[in-house]
Amino acid sequence: MSNPSDSKSSAPELEGLLLDNFGFIPTESQHRLIKAMARFLISDKPNCLLMVKGYAGTGKTSMVNTLVRTLPAVRMGSVLLAPTGRAAKVLSGYTDARAYTIHKKIYFQQRTPNGGMAFSPARNLHKNTVFVVDEASMIGWENYGAPGGGNLLLDLFEYVYNGQNCRLMLIGDGAQLPPVGSPISPALDLKFLKSEFSLTAALCELTEVMRQKDDSGILDIATDIRSCLEGGSMDKLPLKLPAKPDVIQITGMELQDYLEEVFGKFGTEGSVIVSRSNKRCNQFNQEIRARVFFREELVSAGDYIMSVKNNYHWLGDDSKAGFIANGDVMEVLRIGKEVNRYGFNFIHVSSRLIDYPDEPPVEMVLWTDSLYVDGPSMSSKDWETLYRGVLEDYNHLPTKAERKKAVKQDEYYNAVQIKFAYAVTCHKAQGGQWPAVIVDQGYVTEDMINEEYFRWLYTAVTRASERLYLLNFSDKIFQ
Repeated sequence: MSNPSDSKSSAPELEGLLLDNFGFIPTESQHRLIKAMARFLISDKPNCLLMVKGYAGTGKTSMVNTLVRTLPAVRMGSVLLAPTGRAAKVLSGYTDARAYTIHKKIYFQQRTPNGGMAFSPARNLHKNTVFVVDEASMIGWENYGAPGGGNLLLDLFEYVYNGQNCRLMLIGDGAQLPPVGSPISPALDLKFLKSEFSLTAALCELTEVMRQKDDSGILDIATDIRSCLEGGSMDKLPLKLPAKPDVIQITGMELQDYLEEVFGKFGTEGSVIVSRSNKRCNQFNQEIRARVFFREELVSAGDYIMSVKNNYHWLGDDSKAGFIANGDVMEVLRIGKEVNRYGFNFIHVSSRLIDYPDEPPVEMVLWTDSLYVDGPSMSSKDWETLYRGVLEDYNHLPTKAERKKAVKQDEYYNAVQIKFAYAVTCHKAQGGQWPAVIVDQGYVTEDMINEEYFRWLYTAVTRASERLYLLNFSDKIFQ
């Protein structure tokens, strides 16, 4: 078959090829998407964008697989991208193709003369390529999500459309939480994108849950929550718990037994608690470490920890991860010395990045005070105290520039801020998937049950692929 952009007459042929590669009888909305993908691929107009919205179970994964398998036959390439390392790992897992984080693909990373890190836009050298971006609901606008405080969505668009005959496919679930600090998911708002960019754009929504998913209680609940969101009211509460084995309602009294069962059966990497606040997550993390793993040390070999701030110091220039991103999970392999300095506590460790299994272990320093703060990370006041303390260590250097450069390269100033990763907030879990997920309702009053709550609950529930445990939920929510 010829390059599809050469001839619009190849649209029916391309639709047939996509249908053959799909391998199922498509739902009505999937059939519409196949037609839209064919038009998208053959279009010779500039800045082609196809936005695909779909709720859990509607076949977004199958559609991405279909597209990736079809492109070589029409002499086009694909690049798979996601906002986080975990989301890229999930995307790679279901396509059997390599997926990258957006920031690793579109930025060029280099050390600055003063010891810091700078990110410059990389050149798009691809030709005739479709860039497929999954979990697009997580991509923010303005100063959220890009390394160094840039605009990730803007930089993504500029990177893709600077390539020769490159086009962009944004895939996401409109019912999920928007990025932190944003009322909307800008990458799934076509009207917004058209106001910012000159695009040849189409939107396709997948609405029907695929028949082979009908036996999933997790999807039953997700679909019911989504209908509450669409209706904009609580009239459908309480939601009916499906009588299916993959959904279990538990109380706080039963939690210990279920923690032992879940972490014993699914393992640390296959299990997680999703809760509404950092404070609750801290409590769960301490309970799991003490009562499931019997760990008493501040940090132990075998612990799973999560970075809570981007850190550009510890990874080499050839690292596939690029840097330790906010939300990256690591396993502690070896414990070194513990240090108290500048009024804070640190520990030297060797760790491996869970979502980058081919990466070698990394030696680093952890700022362990961050484990116990109720906020998402250390305060700016603590940062300032640390900076002043480290700066004093370099007072012997003759110039201000040399002292600042030394601080920027100091191992304690660059210590990784962490939380334990057994229980995480929903924004930290977003983009990931675990076989077993315990969702903790936490403190919720009736006036807090609104659209934001349903988005939180929907996002939390859809992190589970095999077992969903609903912890301490009021009978006003589930019955």
